[in-house]
Amino acid sequence: ENDHHHHRDSEDKPKTPPHILPPQEKQNILEMSLVTKRGPQFPGSIYANSLPSLQSVIQTQNEDDEDDEEVMIRRALDIRRKVTAEVFKAAMKKGKFGITYSTNLVNRLPDFIDHVMIEAAALKRSPEFKDSTFNLRAKLVIDHSNVVPLIRWLKHNNLSYPKIAKLICMSKGNLDSIRRLVEWLKTVYVKGEFLGATLLKSGDDILHRRLEELDEIVDYLESNGVRRDWIGFVISRCPRLLSYSMEEVKTRVDFYLNMGMNENDFGTMVFDYPGVLGYFTLEEMNQKVNYLKEFGLSTEDVGKLLAFRPQLMGCSIEERWKPLVKYLYYLGISRDGMRRMLTIKPMIFCFNFETTIAPKVVIVQFFRDIGVQEDAIGNMLVKFPPLLTYSLHKKIRPVVIYLMTKAGVTEKDIGKVIALGPELLGCNIAKTLEVNVKYFLSLGIRVRQLGEMIGDFPKLLRYKVDLLYPKYQYLRRTMVRPLQDVIEFPRFFSYSLEERIIPRHKIMVENRVNFKLRYMLACTDEEFNQRVADKVERRQRFESGRMDDAVSDSQMAEGLSRGQMRNGHTRSEDSLGLLLGA
Repeated sequence: ENDHHHHRDSEDKPKTPPHILPPQEKQNILEMSLVTKRGPQFPGSIYANSLPSLQSVIQTQNEDDEDDEEVMIRRALDIRRKVTAEVFKAAMKKGKFGITYSTNLVNRLPDFIDHVMIEAAALKRSPEFKDSTFNLRAKLVIDHSNVVPLIRWLKHNNLSYPKIAKLICMSKGNLDSIRRLVEWLKTVYVKGEFLGATLLKSGDDILHRRLEELDEIVDYLESNGVRRDWIGFVISRCPRLLSYSMEEVKTRVDFYLNMGMNENDFGTMVFDYPGVLGYFTLEEMNQKVNYLKEFGLSTEDVGKLLAFRPQLMGCSIEERWKPLVKYLYYLGISRDGMRRMLTIKPMIFCFNFETTIAPKVVIVQFFRDIGVQEDAIGNMLVKFPPLLTYSLHKKIRPVVIYLMTKAGVTEKDIGKVIALGPELLGCNIAKTLEVNVKYFLSLGIRVRQLGEMIGDFPKLLRYKVDLLYPKYQYLRRTMVRPLQDVIEFPRFFSYSLEERIIPRHKIMVENRVNFKLRYMLACTDEEFNQRVADKVERRQRFESGRMDDAVSDSQMAEGLSRGQMRNGHTRSEDSLGLLLGA
């Protein structure tokens, strides 16, 4: 009965064919068949003596489910990649690279690992390697490619392992092209720290370009004003240049030369901002030039502007220029005013409007609060565009407080001072304003008087003391003028000592005339000469009038003396007659 029961259970239990293996077991057999080194096994462990053949595993898989064949092949390829990566790491270890560096680099080399795997598989067709193992063939491919010495050389040239990995993958197995191009970049003075970035950003085909084509581009740039020792800097900042054809490079260069630039202007422009030549499409470049012309600039003016500030070409019309133009119109600045701002301080048009310009609305309100007239705010910005970039609390407010507390400017005049001289807000308090205030006070000028002088001439505090001192010495010692003359006319310090003050003073001395400083200096040469001539003529007339009066007085005196003589002679005769008659 027991035997019958046991026989019945054995019939009910499904039988597993001895050749059918579970999926996990099949994957383990694949891995153990393809790994570089098998793990140690102890007596009695599964597959200690022999492994089922890989063909039997795949055949069994086909018998089970033919649809899973592709899955098994993919797993086999993945395992092969792991084996190839291990062989590569072993080669790196032999080349004295650390485990961490090798692992990080190999993880970024999937394309090159596949290349090695394919080349190693292809070697099996050769009779010489027909019976060799895959590991041996992979090692031969890696050694023959000289990839490990190349990695060492690139690392010595300051390339990080991510850049090295990307370059190796870009080479598509032609590793000699990397060394060849790196050596060429060194000949045009690309510095080591920029070699990797230059190679990676020069386009996917840069490793396959002929060096003669690259030399032609460099020679053409050099012939148009880009100095040879600048080429490395230009290429490292704009690697895309190396991806252009010679015709494309000529078209881009002519775009700027046709705006009236000479070779010197073009060369310095490219050096200042290499991206101006390679980062933008010709359509974008034309759009930006046409937009700048809408401010009233000619083509030649735009050329000069870009030569001076090529960063304008890197600004977006929609994101940078149009929002700024709308804001300037809101402040009452006309197109001519914007053109002046563009030519004086073009960097204003390069700033991000949202982060740099828009927050400055508090500055405009501050100017209103201190008494600057509404229509004068726009004129201030036109006169001194950097105001749009200054900080209210760190720059503008401290200067205003200093002028009112230390320089004698009254609350009534501070608005006028800032409106007439917005450049004062750009002066350093310690290095410029305080030094000048101390100098003027040392001359004997009182604080209240200095405030009045600044109100009349705000630019007074912007001059260097080295320029003020000789003028004041000449005024006091040579011209022998009192200090009050300077207090009444502080603009005296704005005129050139050698070209205006001394020559006009000599003319006044020679002609024996004298003027107040205002009438002596604040006029053209023609007006000054006319004033001198008029003064000399009036003096001559005055002197000639005094001489006429003196002559008439002498003639009257002589006439009176003669009459007295005649009268005396008559009186004597009469006396004699009386005597005789008597």
